[in-house]
Formats: sequence, structure tokens, C-alpha cells
Amino acid sequence: MKIRAGYEISYDCPQPTPMILQLSVHPSRLADLLNPDRIQLDPPLPASTYTDSFDNYCHVIRAPAGRLTMSTNFEVHDDGKPDAIAPRAKQHALENLPVDVLMFLLGSRYCETDRLMNIAWSLFGKVPKGWPLVTAICDYVHQHIAFGYQHASPTKTAWDAYTEPRGVCRDFAHLAVALCRCMNVPARYCTGYLGDIGVPPDDTPMDFSAWFEVYLGKRWYTFDARHNKPRIGRILMARGRDATDVAIVTSFGPCTLAGFKVITDEVTSAAPANT
Repeated sequence: MKIRAGYEISYDCPQPTPMILQLSVHPSRLADLLNPDRIQLDPPLPASTYTDSFDNYCHVIRAPAGRLTMSTNFEVHDDGKPDAIAPRAKQHALENLPVDVLMFLLGSRYCETDRLMNIAWSLFGKVPKGWPLVTAICDYVHQHIAFGYQHASPTKTAWDAYTEPRGVCRDFAHLAVALCRCMNVPARYCTGYLGDIGVPPDDTPMDFSAWFEVYLGKRWYTFDARHNKPRIGRILMARGRDATDVAIVTSFGPCTLAGFKVITDEVTSAAPANT
């Protein structure tokens, strides 16, 4: 299938403000792009691009005082398959994990494994390891947190999401990631596009989405505690330990979000004209 995606995001800056942008499609999806995913900046600005330690594209800019608008519009090919399901995927003993996976067992800014450790073991200590354990964690988080955009907060952590309990997709992901790590399952946070493809359309405005990946059976698998079922058409932008590593905009100075629009739609073939 073909998916059209993009965004238009505006910030107001009271003074020139350095920023790091993580708005590009992840390098792992570059081969699927049908036309370039290029960030357009208004006013035009120079950008220095690098790849971070998680293999995400990052763009460094210096936003001028006033309004800055960033946008893109592109099409990408997708295989149209839902997230993989592997009920027999095994959990690895820590000593058998690849060394580059070990960091995803540790606590991080938004995933406080130390505060959630006892809770995790009391809830899931008797659940069979591997795929059944991660599925049980997703089921729990999906039922535990009440979703609502009015509950969004940039400072909310996994512990906050557990104790409130309410939030948006990033909070579902943070709590699930933290609980997986507590149970010795490597888990990493992901962000990207996820449109209403293969599901009933949602009337709320489109947004970027957050999900997570776990390392089982010698590979990474996608899980989504917010939707809690396999989905079609994910377009990965960035992955890391938590939202700190994948923020779409990290500003080094005060600025105010002035506009936010995301599109993610399946491109359908037009019906042939009657003759």
C-alpha cells in the first residue's frame, strides 16, 4: 500500500533559539520512501544533520525570533501487514543478551524502574516469561490508563501514569516500557506516524504516535499498549530509551507551540471513470 504522511508545526520564539529536530523518517524506512522526506523551514534556515547513537536523524537549527514553521509531505510504500505476532518468542537470560541491548533494561528519565520494580513483580512475577509476559503487561497498561488528550503533560513519567492513572499514547508506552524492564525484558520507546488504516476513523485531530519494541527471540517486536492490538501502516521516525531521546523538537530556550498538524492517510486508487 501507499501512505501519504507529513506535518506542519509552528513555534513562536521570543529570541533566537537553538533547536534539535527529530522529525525525519527513520533510516530503516528510507528504502520505502516514494519521494523525499525533506524538512521545509519557513523562514529558510541552514540545518546541520547528524545520526545519533540510536540511529535517528537529528537536525540542528537556530530558530530566529518570531514564528518558525517546519513542514514536510511525502509518500511511502508499506507492506500492509499488521504488527508481527510471535507467541513462542522466548525471553533471553541477561547474560545472553547482545551488549547493545542491555541499556534497554535500565531506568531512564521517564521510566523509573526503581519505583515500579516491586509493583511489576507483584503483578507479573508468576506470568510465563517471553511473549505471554509482554502481552500481560500490555493488557494491564491498556486497562489501567484512561486515554485523553487533555491529560497530556511533557513532564509525566511512567510512575505518574501509574499513579494517576490517565494519559496519552506516550504515557501508555512509558509505563509498559518501565514494567517490561522491571521484568528483565529489554524495551525501547518508539515514535512515528500511525494513521487510521484498517480501523474505524477517529474524529480527533491526527497526531504522532508512540509505541514500543521489546527484544525477544533474538529480534525486536512491536507492541502498542494504547491500542493493544496489531496495527497497519506504522512509519517509524525515532526510537530510544524514552521520550527524551526522540523528542520531535528539543529547544534550548523558551518557545511556544503555535500550530500543529499531522497527516497520515492511505492513498487509494481513484475509481475508473465511466465511459
